[in-house]
Amino acid sequence: MKGFLEKGWAKFEDEAGLLGWVEEAHAAALGAVADPNNQQWLVCEGTWFVGVDALPNDPTGQIGPGARPTGGAFDLARELYGGLPLHSGQVSVIYPGYPKPRAGETEAAFGYRLRRDAAHVDGILAVGEARRRHLLERHAYILGVALTDCDAGASPLSLWQGSHVMMRTACEDALRDASYENWGDIDVTEIYQATRRSVFEGCERLTVPLRRGESYLIHRHMLHGVSPWQEGAKAPCEGRMIAYFRPEWQEMSDNWLTAP
Repeated sequence: MKGFLEKGWAKFEDEAGLLGWVEEAHAAALGAVADPNNQQWLVCEGTWFVGVDALPNDPTGQIGPGARPTGGAFDLARELYGGLPLHSGQVSVIYPGYPKPRAGETEAAFGYRLRRDAAHVDGILAVGEARRRHLLERHAYILGVALTDCDAGASPLSLWQGSHVMMRTACEDALRDASYENWGDIDVTEIYQATRRSVFEGCERLTVPLRRGESYLIHRHMLHGVSPWQEGAKAPCEGRMIAYFRPEWQEMSDNWLTAP
């Protein structure tokens, strides 16, 4: 736990108890990708299937009558944040050639995707034509499980180690004068962007590739993104596929700032 809180992330090797769930999640994910009703999630000129809420799991993570997800990442998440119910998981699939421009993406935004991996803090969303930033989703953590086996250069997660501490401090400064019920109304654009620049200057960028059955837990305040697909990196035809869970606290509270 101490290492996770200091670094802002932890990686877990493949665990026998998780592999049965991975098989079922992989099959369900393939079905989600092939479903015509999900084709709005295929973006960046066909190089990224976003797959929000595409995994048909229940609040325990179980898919149909199969196994529930287990292992170190899930155990640590429960230890730190309690047994929050899981939403339908994201099926994030990256294909060779990522990134290409996303529809409607400005040249500057695509440049940021190329140079900085579209790095962001989950839940602090850009709103409206002016793209002003507000805290609209109060996730407890980010947990990813690899469903396919890929080379390390197949668009792994990127993160800026230690950025969770800087981002938490910045958000405390921005939100301290408002009640937690009204945090979503506060425009945090300037302090978010300034802190992001400081993170790029002062924190080490790491990439965290996963093999099938491996997982990671990422702190909710961590600045992170997706790195470009490296030339020659190999993956199965279904792409680099990761199932993500980002549960939110059920009660309205100050947990997003005050929890570990």
